Amino acid sequence: MFKRIIKFVLAVLVVFITYSFGFYAGENSVPSLNKVQGVINKEQPAGVRADFDIFWDAWKTATDKYVDRKTIDPQKMVYGAVEGMVASLGDPYTSFFTPEQSKMLEADINGSFSGIGAEIGFKNGVLTVIAPLKDSPAEKTGLRAGDRIGKIDGAFTGDLSLEEAVLKIRGERGTKVVLNIMREGFEEPRDFTITRDIITVPLVTLRMEQGGIAYIQLFNFLGDIDQEFQKVARQALAQGAKKVVLDLRNNAGGFLDSAIETASFFVPEGEVVAIEDFGNNGKQRNEFRSSGYRYFQTMPVVVLIDGGSASAAEIVAGALKDARNVPLVGEKTFGKGSVQEVVDLADGTSIKITVAKWLTPSGASIHEQGIEPTIKVEMTAKDRDEGKDPQLEKALEVARGLESVSQ
Repeated sequence: MFKRIIKFVLAVLVVFITYSFGFYAGENSVPSLNKVQGVINKEQPAGVRADFDIFWDAWKTATDKYVDRKTIDPQKMVYGAVEGMVASLGDPYTSFFTPEQSKMLEADINGSFSGIGAEIGFKNGVLTVIAPLKDSPAEKTGLRAGDRIGKIDGAFTGDLSLEEAVLKIRGERGTKVVLNIMREGFEEPRDFTITRDIITVPLVTLRMEQGGIAYIQLFNFLGDIDQEFQKVARQALAQGAKKVVLDLRNNAGGFLDSAIETASFFVPEGEVVAIEDFGNNGKQRNEFRSSGYRYFQTMPVVVLIDGGSASAAEIVAGALKDARNVPLVGEKTFGKGSVQEVVDLADGTSIKITVAKWLTPSGASIHEQGIEPTIKVEMTAKDRDEGKDPQLEKALEVARGLESVSQ
């Protein structure tokens, strides 16, 4: 009798072990996504083949084992995952934007926001000031194009994305931010304390110089620049302009369409202004041609550039140099020759993604190469401190030496 009981217990135990093993094996053979409950919109896009097991295993591990599970925000985890995916492309100008960041991007495009008034970007992997805006807190505090930002309020910038850096620099009007800056000529980094303010992005100004030279300073290619530039062009002609000095220094760029429009004031109709290269070994390209606005097409033109000239400013400078052999005076441009497209996603999020790179009409790449001046003139710290502008002086000198053409 006792032996029968032992055999029965052993049989039950074997069945239990076998069942448990089978359940465990079956549970682990279920796709990882099915282990995570409450997931919506989980269908994989057509044509995409990727094993997401590791993602969902990591998700489940985090939500099951993290010590402060009550603090977990699933939506923030989704945002973080998408941000990491986009960052894996290795392009500092391709970024994921949360709803808050998307609103900030829209404010940038509309040309009014609270901050220090400096365009920043990555150069050789280092967070760098592309250009301070005219009359901005950044300019008034002494920031310059090319300044390398090592810290923001004591936090190192090495691991920050561009958007994270911008968020740290932005803030309410009247508050302060400390940027740790290294520049050529500094023996060691220095702290710059800047008081934030409402930033209204300037557009374009006109000043007539001796000899009928229209000195046009173009600060960016945002907002209503198309209409404003046309107004300035008409004013210049009405005031007897015979030559033009176009100042694109510290112009960090803006809209492609505005760059093409601006170049069309100088370049004959039908001439190539820029080439948009979508990769694929050069098989996918768009050519953008001048609309041929008859304002400055036959006038002698000189263009001023420097390390703060970027993006759309480089497109215009390259177009005038290639299409009309216009002399470029100053220093090498920044080299931000890539095209970003903003794609709206769900819940107010968005992705700004690099979709192409810019080439000049001759086919030269702008991205990370920049555009070299035909007449190199440096602006020294002493020049700035003394209020001198040898680059502008040289540009005016060159313009006066160019032969005018009857309009």
